[in-house]
Amino acid sequence: MITEAFPHLEEARAIKALRRFLRSGWYVVCIVLLMACSELFALEIPVMYCYFVLGVAALLFAEDTLPLVPIVCCSYMLFSAGNNPGKHTGETLFSQPQAMVQLIFILALTAVLLIGRLVVSLQEQRRRGVPRLLIGFAALGLAYVLGGAFSPYYSGKTVLFGLLQIASLCAFYFYFYFTVQWERVPKGYVAMLFSIVGVGIAAQIGGMYFNEGAFTGDGVNRAALYTGWGIYNNVGCVMAMCMPAPVYFATTRRHGWAFTLLNCFFFLAVLLTQSRSSMLFGAVIFLACVVVTLVKSRGKERIWSLIVYAALVVAAAVGVAVLWEHVSALFRSVISAGLNDYARFDTWKACWKRFLEYPAFGVGFYKTPGTVLVEGGMNTSFEGYPDGAPEGWFMPPRSHNTLFQLLATGGVFAVVAYAVHRVETLVLFFRKPSMEKTVAFLCVAAMLLTSLLDCHVFNFGPGLLYSLLLVFSEGAERRDAAEAPSSAAQEMCTLAAE
Repeated sequence: MITEAFPHLEEARAIKALRRFLRSGWYVVCIVLLMACSELFALEIPVMYCYFVLGVAALLFAEDTLPLVPIVCCSYMLFSAGNNPGKHTGETLFSQPQAMVQLIFILALTAVLLIGRLVVSLQEQRRRGVPRLLIGFAALGLAYVLGGAFSPYYSGKTVLFGLLQIASLCAFYFYFYFTVQWERVPKGYVAMLFSIVGVGIAAQIGGMYFNEGAFTGDGVNRAALYTGWGIYNNVGCVMAMCMPAPVYFATTRRHGWAFTLLNCFFFLAVLLTQSRSSMLFGAVIFLACVVVTLVKSRGKERIWSLIVYAALVVAAAVGVAVLWEHVSALFRSVISAGLNDYARFDTWKACWKRFLEYPAFGVGFYKTPGTVLVEGGMNTSFEGYPDGAPEGWFMPPRSHNTLFQLLATGGVFAVVAYAVHRVETLVLFFRKPSMEKTVAFLCVAAMLLTSLLDCHVFNFGPGLLYSLLLVFSEGAERRDAAEAPSSAAQEMCTLAAE
């Protein structure tokens, strides 16, 4: 914003150097490294201040808000396992008044600066047009807010929670749509971002195995695998969303086999989260990554990628055969859980009954049947709440299936609204396809598929990643459309010269 008020600053060497850094891959590495260190070593407050300083620098001196994207992506994943209030009843970051004052101060000042930058961007760029996903998001937001309408369970609390839900899914989609100069965004930026974030999340997954109680005499206890921002299911979803990102570089860069290897490493990280839904649907997404990589890569790059995948299969087979005792101990919790649904089927039946009671608009978030995690030795399970959230809960139990959640929470109206939104996103991904869009689609598909057995669509964190993938897919199309006329004109000049 300062450079808009004082244009001569744009020629200053320091400003130019700062802008180059803020748009570089090294800046993304810096943001992700801070995130990983914060989670692993409980450095939340210092890292929040670092993010604040970098964010202010971006808002004041960068050409647009692109440098804010990595911060938005990583901010909610920087909390350490020791400060997880759901796992520790003692003193945590969230129980310390001084820490909370600092957190609120940072968030409030950041919100003011974000709004200021949005106002400036809207004044400068009046011809942005209408975001392609506006109608679907508007319908879905209305469905969330009206969930439970005309039933005895409708209240201001469910309206507030519905607003927070839709905000997590689309607030930054709209913000970056209007504040990023999409014509200048480098190709593959979001793939680079999610590839680097994936490395940071993989480091956090490794850190989970150092939690107290992670190893027992019988093997690994997955109940002890958690971070400060989520349990193994939450971490598994994010890791699965990052897994397709290296495919973009595996198919578009020299030595793409190295990124194929990274794709395989990410799949291993998904398995190590020990989240059954992430392992199952992560395997589906990984197979899709294999197909895309082998179809889209060319010549020697395809051969080398094929060698990497073949080596993975051989290594996995030999490792399981030779080290089965260690492998079975590592995944003892998953093997013990087997096909146990942990109250999911009962919850879905209860959701259907709630839907039949109020089919038009459902019963709202706080009367939707749900399940919550119950800790218990090796066998982590879920306790069902067929009557919805107990009194006093802000975060209601969720149904661990997107469709049943929508049916019970918002009825037919919510299902239709979600269908409209889903159709819009599919059109976005498959209209004028590109490798960037293909990778973004696979990342989104990982979230949607795991949400068939979990509740990631209705968690706040994954919604931020979801919104970024959507807006970058739309922005990439706008950038490519802007480049097309110049490419055509250059071709015409070349033909004329010949």
